[in-house]
Amino acid sequence: MAVTALAPVRIVLVEPAGPLNVGAIARVMKNMGLHHLVLVNPQCDPLDGEARQMAVHAGDILEAAQQVSTLPLALQGCQRAIATTVRARTTETRLESPSSGLPWLLEPSSKLASLPYCSALIFGPEDRGLSNAELNYAQRFVRIPSSPVYPSLNLAQAVAICCYELYQSAHLEPITAPLDASQGLRPLMPPDLEPPASLDALEGYYQQLEALLLKIGYLYPHTTASRMEKFRRLFNRTQLSDAEIRMLRGILTQVTWALQAESRSNQSS
Repeated sequence: MAVTALAPVRIVLVEPAGPLNVGAIARVMKNMGLHHLVLVNPQCDPLDGEARQMAVHAGDILEAAQQVSTLPLALQGCQRAIATTVRARTTETRLESPSSGLPWLLEPSSKLASLPYCSALIFGPEDRGLSNAELNYAQRFVRIPSSPVYPSLNLAQAVAICCYELYQSAHLEPITAPLDASQGLRPLMPPDLEPPASLDALEGYYQQLEALLLKIGYLYPHTTASRMEKFRRLFNRTQLSDAEIRMLRGILTQVTWALQAESRSNQSS
């Protein structure tokens, strides 16, 4: 069960600068049974001597690491993403501890094992962490509790703590489903299980929604970022399915068509 639960999890490093950190991260990933490393615009060579020296027997993870230019590309195909941060970007942002937040990345892989699923755990650059714009791509946020005197952890250490918590979560005994006595003690299964929408499908919806809201004057350029953050939080909480995303995008498409039709009618009259 544990191997199956951890297999879909990606460790995503945004602009890592230190090959020693990248190598150490590859090693701890292998220690904890994680294998999918994604590097977003890396500022170092993940295959140089220092990285390989720190990786020791995890050179295969370095060699298999995927390199992409942007965070959305790193999250393609994922349904869930958690970002790590040392600060709340707004007063409404809920920061969870690794032990309480990270098991959420594994839930669908055990409950919906027959469905395609992928999740991501995102870490920012060593010198600045994740920006507000980068945090927008996550649905939940984790902060590692530490001393307020020096709360910022080394990148490799932070990844190690989170990988350990994921490993621990994956090795817990599975929770038994409730039993229905009226059906001869057969387990109750939730009806009509649908896989959650991928993060790139969600992002497409957010971009279409933003464009339409700007067009109709609900959003203004100077307020767009803050307003869209609230929409993202709202929809991220609902765990939309692919079918629901298609329905919502269909509504936006129809509204856009209606506005264009009305504009053409006004021009011709």
